[in-house]
Amino acid sequence: MPRKVVHGAEPDSVLVVGLGRFGTAVAVSLVALGHEVMAVDHTAEVVQSLANKLTHVVEADSTSEEAMRQLGAHEFSRAVVGIGNSIESSVLSVAILSDLDVREIWAKAISREHGRILERIGARHVIYPESAMGERVAHLVTGKMIDFIEFDDGFAIVKTRAPEEAVNRTLAETALRGRYGITVVGVKSPNEEFTYARPETVIRRGDLLIVSGDTAKVERFAAIT
Repeated sequence: MPRKVVHGAEPDSVLVVGLGRFGTAVAVSLVALGHEVMAVDHTAEVVQSLANKLTHVVEADSTSEEAMRQLGAHEFSRAVVGIGNSIESSVLSVAILSDLDVREIWAKAISREHGRILERIGARHVIYPESAMGERVAHLVTGKMIDFIEFDDGFAIVKTRAPEEAVNRTLAETALRGRYGITVVGVKSPNEEFTYARPETVIRRGDLLIVSGDTAKVERFAAIT
């Protein structure tokens, strides 16, 4: 039986369940960002290995409502379920957190079918790490984009090089928004600070552009660079 952890329900506290590569990366990153984290895993060796990296790391069965209640899981408003090696454990863990009224549940899924089940039982956000990383690498590997982030609704933000047609012209003169249906959010010139884009901003050779818009449109724009 796990020991009871008194957490005080800090507003920025996050419960992380499952400490595989994904869950551990999330927990460690949250701590680095200054959030209080309680991490839970059923394997003693995993818990011991992270004792020096995470302030609150507990060995417990996340598929047991009694165990999770004793840990104070119901005091959290946000949780991440990173279990990927057992769909049954993943589903049961999300269901229990939902029953405990955890409002924002982020859950890792290994397939679309798994993700649909998680959504139906209470996960507000379903993450497909392998699929998302594969898509991101596919966009970056051609060299047309330097960075790429896509959102669920077909909207993307990319970092790409300035096209030759825009060099030594202002954004207003290039009319990139009207021609390509994208928005230039900012410009980063070599050895200079990032600046938010304005109509009078002049694009120089070697500049990097932060561009947003419909995924297909930003992809087409990046292709001309």
